[in-house]
Amino acid sequence: MKLTNPVLPGFNADPSMIRVGDTYYIANSTFEWFPGVRLHESKDMIHWNLLPSPLSTTTLLDMKGNPSSGGIWAPDLSYADGKFWLIYTDVKITEGAFKDMTNYLTTATDIRGPWSDPIKVNGVGFDASLFHDTDGKKYLVQQTWDHREYHHPFDGITLTEFDTSTMKLKPHTARTIYDGTDVKLVEGPHLYNIKGQYYLFAAEGGTVFTHQEVVARSKTLDPHSFETEPDGPFITNLDTPGFYLQKQGHGALVDTPGGEWYYASLVSRPWNHPNESSTDPRGWSTLGRETSIQKVEWDDQDWPRVVGGHGGQVEVEAPKDAILTDAPLNHSRHDNFDKPALDIDWNTLRIPFTATMGSYGNGELKLIGRGSLAGTFDTSLIASRWQAFNFDAETKVKFDPYTYQQMAGLTNFYNDKHWSWIYITWDENKGAVIEVAQNDNNNYTSFLKDDAIKIPDGTDYVWFKTKVRKQSYTYEYSFDGELWNEIPVELDAAILSDDYVLQNYGGFFTGAFVGLAAVDYSGYEEAATFDYFDYTEFDD
Repeated sequence: MKLTNPVLPGFNADPSMIRVGDTYYIANSTFEWFPGVRLHESKDMIHWNLLPSPLSTTTLLDMKGNPSSGGIWAPDLSYADGKFWLIYTDVKITEGAFKDMTNYLTTATDIRGPWSDPIKVNGVGFDASLFHDTDGKKYLVQQTWDHREYHHPFDGITLTEFDTSTMKLKPHTARTIYDGTDVKLVEGPHLYNIKGQYYLFAAEGGTVFTHQEVVARSKTLDPHSFETEPDGPFITNLDTPGFYLQKQGHGALVDTPGGEWYYASLVSRPWNHPNESSTDPRGWSTLGRETSIQKVEWDDQDWPRVVGGHGGQVEVEAPKDAILTDAPLNHSRHDNFDKPALDIDWNTLRIPFTATMGSYGNGELKLIGRGSLAGTFDTSLIASRWQAFNFDAETKVKFDPYTYQQMAGLTNFYNDKHWSWIYITWDENKGAVIEVAQNDNNNYTSFLKDDAIKIPDGTDYVWFKTKVRKQSYTYEYSFDGELWNEIPVELDAAILSDDYVLQNYGGFFTGAFVGLAAVDYSGYEEAATFDYFDYTEFDD
C-alpha cells in the first residue's frame, strides 16, 4: 500500500502534520485567502478529507488591505493537554526591510471548533511553532527577523518560554538556539524531544529551487547548542533537477502508532514549455507549493534520513497500521449553490463572504459588483484552487451592465497583479458584450476590444468555460449551454505560477485559483447571478 505525492495537490504549502490517536492532521498556510489555515485529516496518509478552516471570523483574522502573499504564513498545529493548539502569523508587509507581523494562539478541544478568541503572542518573527516538552514546559520556536540592512534578515531560530498560567511568553527567556548553515534563510522550525535529545527541523535556502530542510540536535535547549546533521541536508531537490518533485522542505515530523516515522513538507511540480530547457528556467509551478509525505528512518547515529535518499520519492510506503478510508483523490466537484453555507472548498480574498459581497442559496450565487480584481480591500470574488494540471471549469451567469465599469464572469487568478478572465461588460456601441482580458504584472490587456462578442438582445444567461491544459488555457462561451464557442486567445499558464510572479514580486507563495467574480468600480454595485459552478479534473 503506497501513497502518491503530492498527497495534497494544489496550493497547500508549509504543512504542519500531527497525529492524535489513529488520526493524522495537516494544517497549511493560506496567506491572503479567507478563511485562514487549511485543515485536512486522514487515517492512512493516502486519502485526506478537507475540514472547516479554524480562522473563519474577523475576530480571529482581519486581513483587509493585506498585500498579496501576506496574511497567514506557516501555521503550527499541535495537540497537548487534551486540546489542539494553533499558532498562526498574520503578515502585514511582504516587501522591503520589514516584515510587520503578529503571531497569535487559538485553541480548541475539537479540530472542527469552536476555536478560542486569539491571544497575541509576539511579532519577533514568522513561522512560529509551539513546542510541548515532556516535562510540561512549553516554548515558542520561531524564525527571527532582523530589519537592519547590515545584518542578514534571517537571524536564526529563537526559543522563548511560554507561561501557561498567564498564556503569555516570557520575553527575557528568549535565546537563539540555532543559527542555521551557510545556506542561510533559516526558517520553518519544528522542535521535538526524541530518544532523549532535542531535534530541530528547519527550512533553508528560500522556498524556491534551492529549498532544503536541515536537522540539528542538542541534549539541551541552551543558546547555540544545536549541531547540524552530518551528510545533510535532510531533504532537498537542488541536486535532482530532473525529478518530478521539486522544492521540498519546510515541514513537520510525525510518528505512527506502530512506531514508523514520516515527514510532511511542501513540494512543487514545475513544468516547462516545449521550447525551454528543463534546467534554465527550472520550470513554472502553476499549482503552487503542495504537500508531500516522505518516509523516515533513523541511522545508527540516531539521525533521521529520508527513505530513498534526500530527493524523496513519488510513491512512498504507507504506514503498516493505516486504516484505509474512501476520501476522493480526484477533486472534481459541482456546486448548485443550493446549500445554506458556501462549500468549504470556496475561498474569498482577505475578508469573509458577507451580505456586502452577495448571497447564496436556493440554487444561485449573487455577487455584488465592487472593486476591481487588482484591489486588496473590497473584491467580490469566490475561488478555489487549481488542483490538477488539466481541468475544465464552467458557470452560468446573468448580468445586466450599463457601463464598461461593470464586469462579471469566470476568472483564473493568482494575485492582484496576475489574473485573467472572461466576462460580461458594456460597450457603448454594441451594448452587453463578452470580453477576455489579462492582467500580467499589472499590464492589463483586453484581447477582443472592438471585436467584443455582442450578447443577443433578450439573452438572460451566458455560459462561460475555461479549459486549462497545463502549459496554456483558453476560454469559451455559449448562449444555450450546449453549443460552445472557443475564443481564439490562448493564454500562457506560466503567468499564474509562483516562479513567474517571483520575477517581479517577493510575495509568490500561493498558487492559481479558478473562480467567479463581479466588478463595479463605478460604485453602483450592480449584481451578477451565477446558477452553478462545475470543476472537472482530467488525468495529467
